[in-house]
Amino acid sequence: MNSNWNYPTTMWVGKDRIKDLCIACKTLNINKPLFVTDSSLAKSKIVINVLNNLKENGILVELYSNVVGNPTGTNVNEGVDSYKKNNCDGVIAFGGGSGLDVGKAIAFMSGQTLPIWDFEDIGDNWVKANSDKIAPIIAVPTTAGTGSETGRASVIINEETGIKNIIFHPKFLPSIVILDPILTVSLPAKITAATGMDALAHNLEAYCAPGYHPMADGIALEGMKLINDWLLEAFNNGSNIEARMNMLTAASMGSTAFQKGLGAIHSLSHPVNALNNIHHGLSNAIFMPYVLTFNKDVIEKKIIKICDYLELKDRSFDRFVNWVLDLRKKLDMPHKLSEVIDVKDFDINRLSKMALADPSTIGNPKKLTENDMRIMYQHSMTGELFK
Repeated sequence: MNSNWNYPTTMWVGKDRIKDLCIACKTLNINKPLFVTDSSLAKSKIVINVLNNLKENGILVELYSNVVGNPTGTNVNEGVDSYKKNNCDGVIAFGGGSGLDVGKAIAFMSGQTLPIWDFEDIGDNWVKANSDKIAPIIAVPTTAGTGSETGRASVIINEETGIKNIIFHPKFLPSIVILDPILTVSLPAKITAATGMDALAHNLEAYCAPGYHPMADGIALEGMKLINDWLLEAFNNGSNIEARMNMLTAASMGSTAFQKGLGAIHSLSHPVNALNNIHHGLSNAIFMPYVLTFNKDVIEKKIIKICDYLELKDRSFDRFVNWVLDLRKKLDMPHKLSEVIDVKDFDINRLSKMALADPSTIGNPKKLTENDMRIMYQHSMTGELFK
């Protein structure tokens, strides 16, 4: 399964391709990269071996490993300080979505003078950036979920406002991506499930987003097919390299496809990620059936097409929703948000305002109001699907 892709990101794909990381650095003329990851991964044998291999090949690598699960502006600022202090000339973003998002943001902000929040994905904010000062990025995902390695944005929490902001620039797109399934075989089943459902949410919402984009639709359909075929196998048998490779591919496909748009699954997720520190993939999994059934009247025909492509026995909207519910159950995931958030910590009014203002809301198939967000949050807490 080893191969090289350009679509449009340059991607080096297959077992043991992590051994080519030093070649990627030299290809991009990176002599002193900042290696960005989280503290847990930084202590792992995988990262220790990678860092040693880089040094043995003459790459003077520096490490930044304070990245947290729902990354913050502080993470980015600390990383930029480390980048400049050590005179780095590129970034290796290594890990799950958090490590990748922070690494990309550090590479971007290393050459900017405006605050990162000035580049939120609203209007043409991105044109404010000095595009010539963005450092080269190598992205190496160790989970199969966010697809941040093929994305042109990072999602970062502004600690002052409590809002999860999407920071965008076309050059957030990494120069080289390494997809190596070996890096994901040790993922715990729980994380495999949550990240897999995140990948499903990306492909699903991209496909259902309004607008004419057959390329994104085709990628999203195939991404969902790979998830249908391989997620449960990766969950139940983490050492299956073929399953891990296909899930990495599906995750990258989801991020490639969602340039078309996302929707309310993400709009509802981002505020609870920021305020309640819930894993993004887990919240996406919880919200998925509530958003699907809320949007039913405008997406039913598209959902039936998904049923055809996934070769589900019955071609109906209800069959697809039941497939999602069954998949979550087999992955041992909760059905209700109240199973992971205490009611006393659930500020539905604040969350609803934040969800409506989230940039993902624009891509929802049905136009939304603050009350719509409130109602979907209420249903996700009680477990009642829309009829």
